[in-house]
Amino acid sequence: MTDESDIRTGRHCIFALHAHLVFVTKYRHQVFSGPHLARIEEIMRAVCADFEVELFEFNGDADHVHLLVNFPPKVALSKLVNSLKGVSSRRLRQEFPDLVQHYWRGQRLWAGSYFAGSVGGAPISVLCQYIESQGRPA
Repeated sequence: MTDESDIRTGRHCIFALHAHLVFVTKYRHQVFSGPHLARIEEIMRAVCADFEVELFEFNGDADHVHLLVNFPPKVALSKLVNSLKGVSSRRLRQEFPDLVQHYWRGQRLWAGSYFAGSVGGAPISVLCQYIESQGRPA
């Protein structure tokens, strides 16, 4: 099941809550290269830290990113996702002017939807392996 190191404690609880998140670009356009993904990971790690969320694993491809997060029960995943997508979109637009052509009406880089899957059956190591094995552009 869960490794003892995956168990976290809060003020009034003990928890091991993990989620697999996937965000895709608007219209699945091929947007990201290696440097873009490296910066997205830095930004998303900082946002997760603000929410007291651990970003266990991150990887992506030209049109999507995968995250494996360990979050406390007080965090609503929808609020975390909103912040991750909003902050990363805004910072990438500022730091990479070449990406502006991929921002659609309303200055949106990401599609409005996302995937969030609870992680309970597979060991975290298997999920980390899956995310690590995703292709990443050079």
